[in-house]
Amino acid sequence: MIARDRNWLLIFAVCAVLAIVYPFFADGYQLTVIRDALIFGLFAASLDFFWGRTGILCFGHAAFFGIGGYIMALITLNDAIPFGSLLGIMGAVAGAAFVAAIIGYFLFFGGIRGSYFTIVTLAMGVICQQAAISWSSVTGGDSGLIGIPPIEFDLGGMHVDLSQDLPSYIFVACIVAVVVLALWSISRGRWGTVLTAIQDNEVRAAALGHNAPLRLLLTFVLSAAIAGLAGALYVCMAGLVAPDLSGLLLSTEVIVWVAVGGRGTLLGPVLGAIAIQRAQQTISSFNPSLWPLLLGCVFVIIVFVLPDGILSIYARLKSLFKGRRQAQ
Repeated sequence: MIARDRNWLLIFAVCAVLAIVYPFFADGYQLTVIRDALIFGLFAASLDFFWGRTGILCFGHAAFFGIGGYIMALITLNDAIPFGSLLGIMGAVAGAAFVAAIIGYFLFFGGIRGSYFTIVTLAMGVICQQAAISWSSVTGGDSGLIGIPPIEFDLGGMHVDLSQDLPSYIFVACIVAVVVLALWSISRGRWGTVLTAIQDNEVRAAALGHNAPLRLLLTFVLSAAIAGLAGALYVCMAGLVAPDLSGLLLSTEVIVWVAVGGRGTLLGPVLGAIAIQRAQQTISSFNPSLWPLLLGCVFVIIVFVLPDGILSIYARLKSLFKGRRQAQ
């Protein structure tokens, strides 16, 4: 466990250094691409925190991303609301967490687990997307809402405006780093240990005095809250929100990001999202119709060749070199 933690921190430190030096070699467009990929990475980490620690797949996780985005848009587009950006972020996090708490309460305390939970959350995502389309007087229907202002607020007498590429990149990168570190600290502590026990055998964990439904519910709510935060950040950076942000396609894509990066690693899904988003931008510039086919092929190859995700490459190389050194 100590060696695994050391490896994780080493990879995190390397990623942090790369994130710091990247703006010195990238133009404005490249910064926006990586910034948006980091937001999707935060979204992937939120799913991984729940799926990776409990073994239960939420197939409608984009619903929380979309809820956060729409709440952020509705608050910031209303000029009568003071401190729109800060209230929008808080509202997005609270709104996504509230919906997750209601749905999760009936599912977890009702004994819904496994594939049944996956199916119900899949239906939740479809319902959320249809609600965004049908409630056109509030959500803008199929067209969504446009003209969402960038995040700006006052901090210690200093005005922070994230309308520029570099400040927004730094802001998003710091949030992703802090959230991933916090989730990793929770996962490696007592809370994560109990979740692992529940994943292995929920009946035995309950027999030891752990309230398994409550633990699962709180983990689900925290996961949804972070997804809502990612949605709020994205719509402010993109300037628009649409029903697709809560739809089945995004829910499927985030599962691919987590699987490619490495389920249960937290950092792996962030790297998976960045790698796939970057590859999508590059390949789509040559042939937009080729990207979905390549994505499917990459996913199949990763499942067979690297079932633990791309983050396991480091551990495999380290064990390989260690084995050669011992053989000599």
